[in-house]
Amino acid sequence: MEKKVLIVDDDEKITTLAKIILGDILASKGDYNIKTAVNAEEGYMVSLDFKPDIVLTDIQMPGKNGIEMVRAIRTLNPHVKTIYMSGEWNRFKIPLEEEHTQHHTCFLKKPFAISELKHLLSAS
Repeated sequence: MEKKVLIVDDDEKITTLAKIILGDILASKGDYNIKTAVNAEEGYMVSLDFKPDIVLTDIQMPGKNGIEMVRAIRTLNPHVKTIYMSGEWNRFKIPLEEEHTQHHTCFLKKPFAISELKHLLSAS
């Protein structure tokens, strides 16, 4: 069964690197499809047709943030697994704790090690 992953970050270097890393990680797990978006609005629009199994998203982006985007995605895809990324954990601590409690989301503090991402994906 194909696994679909959506990567959303306004930093193109991070989306490119994450796509390469995820491709390497997921290649050993079978079929996968990875799409990217540069902001929350585009991420939401991509998710409508793509229907990702996993969303790997930055939190702080221009316009809507990643948490708002994932909440919108969940209205149509309530079981989407989510890994949030941010260099500013403390700024989003309360909503991230709520997300983790309600939806078992994960969090990566930027910069993160590839091994951390691999570990979270193996649990997904």
